[in-house]
Amino acid sequence: MKKIVIAVDGYSSTGKSTLAKALAKKMNYIFVDSGAMYRAITLYFLRERIDWENTAAVNNALKNISLDFEYNAEKGKSDMLLNDENVEAEIREMLVSEKVSEVAAVKEVRAFAVAQQQKMGVKKGIVMDGRDIGTTVFPNAELKIFVTADPAERVKRRFKELYEKNHNITIEDVQKNLEMRDYIDSHREVSPLRQADDAIVLDNSDLTKEEQLEKALKLVKERIN
Repeated sequence: MKKIVIAVDGYSSTGKSTLAKALAKKMNYIFVDSGAMYRAITLYFLRERIDWENTAAVNNALKNISLDFEYNAEKGKSDMLLNDENVEAEIREMLVSEKVSEVAAVKEVRAFAVAQQQKMGVKKGIVMDGRDIGTTVFPNAELKIFVTADPAERVKRRFKELYEKNHNITIEDVQKNLEMRDYIDSHREVSPLRQADDAIVLDNSDLTKEEQLEKALKLVKERIN
């Protein structure tokens, strides 16, 4: 059976990563969480106090960053490695969430990440999710899915995820964070978030994870055949 590249794009907390992981598992494809890569870069910048508005500082910092994924058998998924350190938990914290869109909007950061992502897709058989996968990273992907969900549903999902880790978080905090990230992602100068012309929209506001996966698998089989 021939292998294809599947690009899954969408706004934050639409469930695109959940869908991409499930698709990869079902198809026995490699899953690449592009968002985790930007989060790891953001974490490095925060730790090293890198001014991401300073191009020279950014370029120097990127020379010292190595990104990789390591399969976690216990969780059944891949964890993000930053310079060989497992930072999967840290990159999901609110401190990183508040800054990741700003860092991801930096031209040099995107060029660095996109180059690594494109190398991963050369052999096909890959599922990657993000915000510019179908438009910039893999414009020739055989299947592009643009995931959407009602804004209120997105806030509810994100709050539930963060509250389990931090009981001090409020739903207002989460709503402001998502609104800010949506604006930055959509208005950044380099590779703004937008639906590719040939992408298929999948609104999962009222779908279960199983129903969403079923719809996506049908699209995959159509493309392969």
